[in-house]
Order: sequence, then C-alpha cells, then structure tokens
Amino acid sequence: MKLRNIAIIAHVDHGKTTLVDELLKQSGSYRENQRVAERVMDSNDLEKERGITILAKATSVVWKDTRINIVDTPGHADFGGEVERILNMVDGAIVLVDAAEGPMPQTKFVVGKALKVGLKPIVAINKVDRADARITEVVNEVFDLFAALDATDEQLDFPILYGSGRNGWMAESPEGPSDQGMAPLFDLVLKHVPEPNVNEGQFRMIGTLLEANPFLGRMITGRITSGSLKPNQPIKVLAQDGSLVEQGRVSKILAFRGLERQPIEEGVAGDIVAIAGLSKGTVADTFCALEVTEPMAAQPIDPPTVTMSFIVNDSPLAGTEGDKVTSRVIRDRLFREAEGNVALKIEESTEKDSFFVSGRGELQLAVLIETMRREGFELAVSRPRVVFQKDEATGATLEPIEEVLIDVDEEYSGTVVQKMSERRAEMIEMRPSGGNRQRLVFYAPTRGLIGYQSELLTDTRGTAIMNRLFHEYAPYKGEIAGRTNGVLIANAAGEAVAYALWNLEDRGPMMIEPGWKVYQGMLIGIHNRDNDLEVNVLKGKQLTNIRTTSKDEAVRLTPPIRMTLERALAWIQDDELVEVTPKSIRLRKRLLDPNDRKREERKRETEMA
Repeated sequence: MKLRNIAIIAHVDHGKTTLVDELLKQSGSYRENQRVAERVMDSNDLEKERGITILAKATSVVWKDTRINIVDTPGHADFGGEVERILNMVDGAIVLVDAAEGPMPQTKFVVGKALKVGLKPIVAINKVDRADARITEVVNEVFDLFAALDATDEQLDFPILYGSGRNGWMAESPEGPSDQGMAPLFDLVLKHVPEPNVNEGQFRMIGTLLEANPFLGRMITGRITSGSLKPNQPIKVLAQDGSLVEQGRVSKILAFRGLERQPIEEGVAGDIVAIAGLSKGTVADTFCALEVTEPMAAQPIDPPTVTMSFIVNDSPLAGTEGDKVTSRVIRDRLFREAEGNVALKIEESTEKDSFFVSGRGELQLAVLIETMRREGFELAVSRPRVVFQKDEATGATLEPIEEVLIDVDEEYSGTVVQKMSERRAEMIEMRPSGGNRQRLVFYAPTRGLIGYQSELLTDTRGTAIMNRLFHEYAPYKGEIAGRTNGVLIANAAGEAVAYALWNLEDRGPMMIEPGWKVYQGMLIGIHNRDNDLEVNVLKGKQLTNIRTTSKDEAVRLTPPIRMTLERALAWIQDDELVEVTPKSIRLRKRLLDPNDRKREERKRETEMA
C-alpha cells in the first residue's frame, strides 16, 4: 500500500485535535454506530481537563488505497521537545491557523522547525465561520511569517485550504462548498506530500517517542528509514556518539491502524511503527540491524530554560495523604520521566534528598507535578528559577529572553505596557488586532514572566491572552522587583478555627478554611503589609455564661483565595515551598522554625554587608 506521513502543527487551541477527529470519522475509521469521545487523541486525563495536547500521538487513515499516518502534535512551546523530533518522522505538515487570531508565537516556533527540516507545508485556515474571522489578512500574515523564517521559493509556494474542523469541511475557497467534507484536504495530501524517502540498506530507525506499556514494557515509536523488521529479529541500539547501548530481540511490532495499534508481521521502510522488547534504547538513539555501524543524525533539542527543586516532603503532615514519599521512589519516577521526555533534565543534589528538574517552562513542570500527585506522590517544590549561562568569550552572565505576544482590549494596554516595562521587557511592536483590541509584542526576560499570568488576568479583567516563546540567551537585564506583600504564617500545629480566622481578616485575605490542618511555618494568608507576620489560627472564642448581642455576633468569613498549583508556584518567594500531596496543595516556609528563619536572615545580612 502507498504511504504518506504528515504532522498537524499549530498554536494551542487552533483546532488540531478536533481536525484529527474529523479526518478519522470521514475516512471510515469508525463504524457508523460506534461511540467515540470528543478529541479522541487527547487520551490523557490532564489533556482532557485542560483542553491542550501534552503528548504527541500517531494515528492512521486509509484514503483511496493510500495509508496516511497522521501525528497530532502539542501546540504549547513548553512541550516543543516532542515536536522537534516528530518533524524528522514525517514528509509533510498541515499548518493549521485560526482565521481570527492568525499565526501566533507557537505557530512560528513549529513552522520554523518544519521549514528547517525541509518540509513543504500545506496551510489550512481553520474556523472561517467565526464572526471575527479576517481571512485575507491572516493569509498575508502566514506568507510574511514563512518569508521571515527564510522559507525557500518552493516552501513559499504553499497550497491553502479554508474550512471549519469542528463542522468537518475544507475547501479551496472560504465560501465552500462545504458538502465535500474533508475530501479536498485528503486529496491535497496525496498530491502535495511526497512518498516517504526510503534509503537502501539494512534496517535503521531513529527513536522518536517513548512510552511505558504495562504489558509490553518500553515501546519506541519511529519511522523505518531503510530495510524491514520482523518480530523476533535481533537488532542493536547505537547512541549518537556511535557507542553500543544494547542488543536484543524485537518482541512485537505495532502499527497504527485508525485508533488502534495492531501487531504486524513485518515493518517496511517508510512506515511509522512502535517496537517492544528493548529495555535501554531511548529517544534519539538509532535502532538498527546488527551489521550497521554508523548511527543516524538526530535533531538537537533546544536547552531547558527553567529549573525547580523537587524536595522530599518533611512537613509535620508528611505521609498522611500520599503513599509515595521517600527520595528513592521520587528519584525513580523522575528519571523514568526524563527517559521519555528529552526536554527535561534531572540532577541530584549532594544531600540526595532533593532533585533539580529543568524544563522548557513552568507549564511543563506543573504538568509533571500534577501527574505525580495523581499517582500518589507527596513532595515539596521550590519556586521556578531560570537557567543562566556563561558567555565563553566575555564571561558575562546570559539569561533566557522570551518573545511575548499579548492580545488585550485597548483600555488596558497602558497597564500592560507599564507592568511589562517594570519586568525589564522591551516593546517590539504594538498594532490593532481588530474588535478594539491591540496586539503587543515584547522581548522579556523569563525571570520577569514567572508569576505574571495571574497578575495580567487581574489587571485586564480576564480579557488578555498571553503567548510566550523562547527567543534567545542575552546579557543579564538587572534586578526585577518581586512580590510586594508579606505572608501570614501559622505559629502552631492543629486545626484552624473559624473565630480566629474571622479576627485575622483585617490583616489580609486568607488561603485556608476552618477545620483545615495547619502546622508551624505554614502560610495561611497574605499580609496587607510587606513584612511576614506569625499568627495564631487555633485560638477559639472564650465562652462565658453571660449573653449579650455583641458576644453572639455570627462569624461570617470571606471565601479564601484558592491557590492552584501553577498560581502557587508563581506566587511563592525563594524562601518558601509548595507542599504537593494527592489531596492538598499547601504553602510553607522552607525553614519551619521561626528561630531558624531569623538565624538565616542574620547570616544573609552579614554576607551582604
């Protein structure tokens, strides 16, 4: 059977996964009466809850005697490590662009990688039925983007389709016809995307995706570049430097057939398959026949920009809500994650009770923490810090700079510009984006953006949309002011009392409710002033046998501030931690004893003096 391999690439929420749903439906991958979940490719619980694709996944459809392997990729730059490798596995890409929003930072990120690999993309303008669609401008913006990314003349001559993924149609004109469904897109893929490039020689394949299967063990997905592979065939794995990683037999070869992965008797060159049976081979390694001696070149991965400490939970409530609390199980879990996710880097501390986990951004690390807590892990995590580099020529410190694109209502643009300049950002562009909205583009240090998302939503009444993309390493921009408020700290262990919380409301908003367990050093609220304050939340009302109206005042508490994981990570300071358990997210001081904190502060003051 003829083959085509394509990836669908786009910005977050531009409709990739919904489009794949329609392609599967219209190619006959489902039975007429089969019940299928919406966004069927987002199989992971977190993906369904957040509405984003975190892990790339492959599927395949048959159209007019040709099998089309389709890879659905994440749109968020934090998960860009997946996308870079996938583009080496395919021969074409569908670039999906929202008809109203146009090309966004992540579109730029992924398209840049695709053009570099030499793919000739197909552009699909999605959501043309939106009331605020601006189709002609968006097509021009896409052309400008390709030109800015140094596309060749062949790549600039891209075919364009218009349509609505949700309504299940694509056509050569924005007006339709819409009754042909996805047929124009399928036909264009067969015409425009070349057949897989097959090399001569023995079996070779680069590992692209890695997963752990409970029945088959480690499974590596990749595209066979040359030769063929059969079950039980002996193969070996070569690292990038040519050294032997392991040798073994292939226990099973699975190919993507619709939503299912089915065992096949032979994997042929050009097809995308998953193989099981090897225990050490990983992403970017070359899987090959025993006669092959040279590894294949793999795409280098962009460096991580943000790091966090994952620390064994040592709070007084440790072990009461989760069952995986020791440093050994946390270490094993983190190293297992790093095997499949090459954009993550794990280092052990000298004390062996904490680990430095570096990644592309806070979202990537927050997703890892959320996954771990759902598996029953308890741990404490520090505030994200940026990864600095040294300039080898001058010895100067370099820090990561991001390109930040903010879409905001005109009335709030002044506030956004002011807040971004306080965070050492440099404004590059400011232009109207339709509907009384403005598009602001900045180059800002990653340090200044940690924790800005929630502040931006507060400043703009929830109307702003911020998108970020790693731009480059540049010289250190200087100090950036942090949080302006202090915190309220519990001074004893026990259960919080409503009466005590009610009396403390004048001091600032609370983050806990009556009946919650607290301990010494735990953060229970935000102080109205800039200093930290220790308070007693266990003190109940003194009961007497005298009744008066003032004594019988009802305790009416203001609802507490709910700290989500992302918000907590961004909000804490360097001397604070987030305690994460399967049931709770608590904030605490790194040093729980107030005397230890005072000694630490005096020591810091002495060092600075």
